[in-house]
Amino acid sequence: MKSADEQLQLLEQGVEKLYTRDELRQKLAAGRPLRVKLGCDPTAPDLHLGHSVVLRKMRQFQDLGHKAIFIIGDYTALIGDPTGQNKTRPMLGADQIKRNADTYFQQAGKILDMSPDKLEIHFNSEWLAQMNLADTIRLASQMTVARMLERDTFETRYKADVPIGIHEFLYPLMQGHDSVVIRSDVELGGTDQTFNNLVGRDLQKDAGQQPQVVLIMPILEGLDGVEKMSKSKGNYIGLTESPADMFGKTMSISDAMMPRWYTLLLARPIAHEHPMEAKKTLAHALVEQYHGRAAAAAARAEFEQKFSKKDYSETADTLVVSGDIGLLDLVEKTGRFKSRSDMRRLIEQGGVSLDGNKITDPKARVTVRPGQILKAGKLVVVKLVVS
Repeated sequence: MKSADEQLQLLEQGVEKLYTRDELRQKLAAGRPLRVKLGCDPTAPDLHLGHSVVLRKMRQFQDLGHKAIFIIGDYTALIGDPTGQNKTRPMLGADQIKRNADTYFQQAGKILDMSPDKLEIHFNSEWLAQMNLADTIRLASQMTVARMLERDTFETRYKADVPIGIHEFLYPLMQGHDSVVIRSDVELGGTDQTFNNLVGRDLQKDAGQQPQVVLIMPILEGLDGVEKMSKSKGNYIGLTESPADMFGKTMSISDAMMPRWYTLLLARPIAHEHPMEAKKTLAHALVEQYHGRAAAAAARAEFEQKFSKKDYSETADTLVVSGDIGLLDLVEKTGRFKSRSDMRRLIEQGGVSLDGNKITDPKARVTVRPGQILKAGKLVVVKLVVS
């Protein structure tokens, strides 16, 4: 195992904040494998590249000989993390949470070392579901309302007279209680998780444990370059998306975003080449990470064939449709979108065109002529065939 200082130098790379550096060095100097916690609520079926930033840091801990503790927050997901929310989240049903959670193991395995000596996986319902009302009251007694309102989203909503549910106050306490139960040495999170992670330190102190070190990673902006990458915002690239979609979506980001994506997703500086080639290098590297070298080469060749030509008539895939069809149904038939709400938003934003003519009304009906080219977003280009 590397020395404490050598490990510290590696682990600090790319980190936004560390609470605290001295404590982490002391834990590393003890010479034992640290228990490194990362929690993920299964509020959606897909892990995406935004999640990969912290997952890659966890893998770095594993490679240095430490143990990853990956917690599927099936119980905390019943509440919904209020982080970044300007209103109360709708509570998810248990069946929906289970369906989402079932996909997380395979996806996390694309980054983490899944060996039993390197990884523990827990559902936090293992302990949270066993708590009775008296246990919950004791947990709630460890936090004051004033301290809870220090959280920026709660403070903002309180000042704006936006309702805050009492159950939302329980979320940071439940996440912090996870740290007590698994005796976490280090907890990883994005900048939006800082408050929750620090609550874990407080609860561990109250329980007579050494407080966990909190290591905060930057938030990856999504495809729009503004909001954080998020399933609910439709600006994400899922870890299980096809090589073609992963490559194409990466090519849609702005040139200004590339240095940050290189740093957070590849841990290296941007390539010194033409911006278009640098973006292809980035897309190729990401597809190779999650699908392998051959798939990356094929995705690049397909992209260059399809999108480097102005005439799509020979290279576009074909789609058989009826002559008269609703625009929303037409886009849905491409099979490339996960929800009608995503498609509706894309249409309203001017992202759908038929033979180069944009259509922005999701309720529009179109009369399709053979050979017309439908474009939906930056990834979908199909030649229409009339049945």
